[in-house]
Amino acid sequence: MSSLFQTILYQPLFNALVGLYNLIPGTDIGLAIIALTVFIKVLLYPLMNASIKVQKSLQDLQPKLQELKQRYGNNKEEMTKRTLELYKTHKVNPLSSCLPILVQIPILLALYWVLRDGLATTDFSRLYSFVTNPGALDPVMFGFVNLAKPNIVLAILAGAAQFWQSKMLIAKRPPAAAAAAGGKDEDFAAIMNKQMTYFMPIVTVLVGFQLPGGLTLYWLASTVLTALQQLVVFRKVA
Repeated sequence: MSSLFQTILYQPLFNALVGLYNLIPGTDIGLAIIALTVFIKVLLYPLMNASIKVQKSLQDLQPKLQELKQRYGNNKEEMTKRTLELYKTHKVNPLSSCLPILVQIPILLALYWVLRDGLATTDFSRLYSFVTNPGALDPVMFGFVNLAKPNIVLAILAGAAQFWQSKMLIAKRPPAAAAAAGGKDEDFAAIMNKQMTYFMPIVTVLVGFQLPGGLTLYWLASTVLTALQQLVVFRKVA
């Protein structure tokens, strides 16, 4: 790992995990990981909130986008122009919904190293002076789940949570518009929604089988929190 990556991401996350591990009664690493997840979600809350609002706006715009497709489907240039005008009118930037995902990638990579190496390490030289050295991190959660090793149950739960979250983002198109469009003429957003809903949970489970249980637990907790945030935002803007 580069020194910059260690200084900016790995070391702060490692110290946060150890600090929470020290603070939580019973020093349960699973609860420490969940607490760390909540902390990260709070930090990313403004970005995630903006992203969810954009996703909701895109969902609401699907009937209008479908109408444009029926009118200008044979004229790609005009279709693109009208689509951009629609986004501008409703002040929607589809690309902005990807920003939280891009931000989370380096965090997820850093957490991978923290949970892969940190749960078995006795080297606490990277701890800040104000973080107590615990001597070792017990990788067992609730007395029987070893988070240093892959966990099938956590992987399945993470996939189920991913499906629940993605299902909320499916835009419901009017039956008439859907019939007119035809199965092979689905818009790009609809195709992406289907992939996210059915394909990504499967990928989550398969990847979760290979990752340390601690990282899968983080992904599970993060997905559940994101889904709950979506519910709140969707109700506010409904």
